[in-house]
Amino acid sequence: MATAAASSHRMGDLLIAERLITQDQLDQALSEQRGSGMRLGYVLVKMGLVRELEITKMLARQYRVPAVDLSQFDVDEKIVKLIPSEVALKHTALPLKREGRTLTVAMVEPANAQILDDLKFITRCDIFPVIAGEYTLRTAIEKYYEQTDAQLENLLQDMEELDIEVVEEKDDDEDVGNIADDAPVVKLINGLLTDAVLRGASDIHIEPFEHELRVRYRVDGALQVVMKPPLKLKAALTSRVKIMSNLNIAERRVPQDGRIKIKVKKRVIDFRVSTLPCIFGEKIVMRILDKSNLTLDLQTFGFEPKAEKDLMDAISNPYGMVLVTGPTGSGKTTTLYSALSQINNEDVNIMTAEDPVEYNLDGINQVMVRNDVGLTFAAALKAFLRQDPNIIMVGEIRDLETGSIAIKAALTGHLVLSTLHTNDAPSTVTRMLDMGLAAFNVASAVNLIVAQRLIRRICADCKEEYSYSEDELAPLGLSPKELDEITFHKGAGCDTCAGSGYRGRAGLYEVMTVSPELRRMILAGASTADMQKTAIEEGMLTLRMDGIMKLRKGVTTPEEVIKETAG
Repeated sequence: MATAAASSHRMGDLLIAERLITQDQLDQALSEQRGSGMRLGYVLVKMGLVRELEITKMLARQYRVPAVDLSQFDVDEKIVKLIPSEVALKHTALPLKREGRTLTVAMVEPANAQILDDLKFITRCDIFPVIAGEYTLRTAIEKYYEQTDAQLENLLQDMEELDIEVVEEKDDDEDVGNIADDAPVVKLINGLLTDAVLRGASDIHIEPFEHELRVRYRVDGALQVVMKPPLKLKAALTSRVKIMSNLNIAERRVPQDGRIKIKVKKRVIDFRVSTLPCIFGEKIVMRILDKSNLTLDLQTFGFEPKAEKDLMDAISNPYGMVLVTGPTGSGKTTTLYSALSQINNEDVNIMTAEDPVEYNLDGINQVMVRNDVGLTFAAALKAFLRQDPNIIMVGEIRDLETGSIAIKAALTGHLVLSTLHTNDAPSTVTRMLDMGLAAFNVASAVNLIVAQRLIRRICADCKEEYSYSEDELAPLGLSPKELDEITFHKGAGCDTCAGSGYRGRAGLYEVMTVSPELRRMILAGASTADMQKTAIEEGMLTLRMDGIMKLRKGVTTPEEVIKETAG
């Protein structure tokens, strides 16, 4: 980073010395460059502060290499193929002509020995570097490396080809249909959907940038790049996804939400689709809702015995409130669904208000919140109380009104389950009081609070013992004696886990039963720290303590526990 900054300042000084720009213009360009990852010359040209030809001539003198005008070149396809597209994009290098064993390559860094060595190794030619303007060079690379249908086949060759049926697809626009129903586009989207399901991904991200289109999957909570389709397919891919999810294909200025339902190998899988306008196109995120992967058996979640018993006792109560807290993506909804499945019998009326409904559960009345028509969490809760419910689940307590109605329901003979966004179990009480809820109502209504996180499991196929340094283990805060008692493990990386060393996820749980002593402390306005201390004395494991238990059992690694919990 320091080298890049120094290089930018050197170029800036040279441009000022040549009287091509002023100091004010340089400061403006450096400010624009910061965080973009682009070179200063590219930014200056893009901002219109200097002509690209002037920069190219100056750099040619500095590097002592010839400058070229790319508009004068019509590069042969065989020459272009000497440098693979990913290498050309990475190094911003375009082959122009070959004479014997010498290959002339247009570059923006003609003095970079490492790049020259890479190109020499890949092409098996002696490289004669020439300099070209970065803006023009990137455009030329895009032009010459437009991927063909055959190259699309290469992108899909690692994906298992499966016939999929799109349920409830609608296409009302012939023109867009012609673009987005093009065979390669359909095949690519179908391949992505099925491949992501087979890999156990939870989300698919399709992201447009200035010079590339990137596709990533979220597997076990971590994003990984799976492919970079041709940039020219950006509009067609976006339109195809919109058609499949019944969104407005003509609207590109505002976010949209939709759903795709497909059938793969007799499994029906839902995708929750979200589009977001960004500066280079619409980013698409598809959340995969595969009901066959939904585990509703609480005993397999990784609760410690006391924590599991406390939770089962709380959801078996006929009234009161059970809260599950944690950040987005920590598995709160799955825990609530699992709790509901434990108490879902024909003799109880269970009603849920969700935003959105992620999975359809048999025997449970599920309502999707729609703020645009006034069906908020609070409005749904009010309606539920007129529907003779026994058990109510509220997707999230977001405001005072929802919290007040939920507490009223818990105090009048209903079991209420809900979620909040807080860091740990004791701070949930403080959050509710900050919302404006009365301390005596919170103390009376809340029976139990679960804080949770998801950590990655070590891959069973490549798990091995591993010795960590003292510095790596220091954040855990364990004594030397405690560290000696734990045998640490790590995944070496294999085909099963795609080299990551992790496969699947486990939960960390902090389960706080609101005991008579804690109710007294809530009424007395005790601090979060004091409530946590009392809860620990009564047998509660904090998230960090539960993480250390998982380390003792060889479930995960110290990195995962440190990343997801506070000491």
